[in-house]
Amino acid sequence: MTMRIDILMCTFRRPMVGEAIEAIGRVNLPPDVDLRLVIADNDDTDSARAVVAHAAGSLPFPCHYIHAPARNISLARNACLDAASARQVDWIVSLDDDETVAPDWLTELMDAVIHAGADGGFGTVQALYPEDAPAWVSALDLHSSHPETFGTGWLRTGNSGNVALRWHGTGWSDQRYDLSRGVTGGEDTEFFLRLSGMGVRLIAAPRAVVTEPVPATRQTLEWLAVRRYRMGQTHVVTAQTGPQRAWLFVTAAAKFGYCRVMQVLRAGNETRRNFWLLRGQLHKGVCAGLLDRPAPQLYGRDPV
Repeated sequence: MTMRIDILMCTFRRPMVGEAIEAIGRVNLPPDVDLRLVIADNDDTDSARAVVAHAAGSLPFPCHYIHAPARNISLARNACLDAASARQVDWIVSLDDDETVAPDWLTELMDAVIHAGADGGFGTVQALYPEDAPAWVSALDLHSSHPETFGTGWLRTGNSGNVALRWHGTGWSDQRYDLSRGVTGGEDTEFFLRLSGMGVRLIAAPRAVVTEPVPATRQTLEWLAVRRYRMGQTHVVTAQTGPQRAWLFVTAAAKFGYCRVMQVLRAGNETRRNFWLLRGQLHKGVCAGLLDRPAPQLYGRDPV
């Protein structure tokens, strides 16, 4: 029986999307797979159309371009889901537009999920740092994502950069990404958390690896601090009741205080000092989210 799979990718003013498409064209297809690539361009104008068309010309399978304006990643992700639903695909696989896949990536991802009898699985995103990156940045490696570290058994959530999910005929194929999180980020964390609450079984697929270069603008302490703060704000969706929110606030505030103490104690070691600073930012974000503080805008500006 043929398995229909759509690879979904959103893009916003990133010319390297062409390189990402070309790498996808070199994947080793599992047997009896009907593959299609779906690209949603989230710019105000269809700025990626020509780049996508040129790169897709060499693909051994179809590429479907969608113009999904403007500057809201959830809107673009939902346009991809709508396209997959219209084709009634068995599986959707999501990637970011700055990620490069290896030839065996798709096989590793699908084999892991199907072998485990799961509904979805998160692969590894390995950050690539240039030689001139700050030593503490590459040492902490906060830009990579290793899903096997999220816990054992079924995972509750993850991100949309390298994930497979069963789709047509499921009880969650009508679910969509939260538009209110489309400029702040965290929309994928909330989406998969919602699905796991519906009984979706998600696993780690660590051998399905993609790589992602880290530009200089994302190697700064300021950028990472804002990102960790927002991640903490997103984490509050795990606490649904009043008592759960109160307990989360107390524990996050205590952890924030501990991190600040450790930051001072490790002042002479740049790597450890920044580790505790950024960990503290995460817990500070949790407290801010519980107090309904506005989240910083991380999407919709020119990418780097």
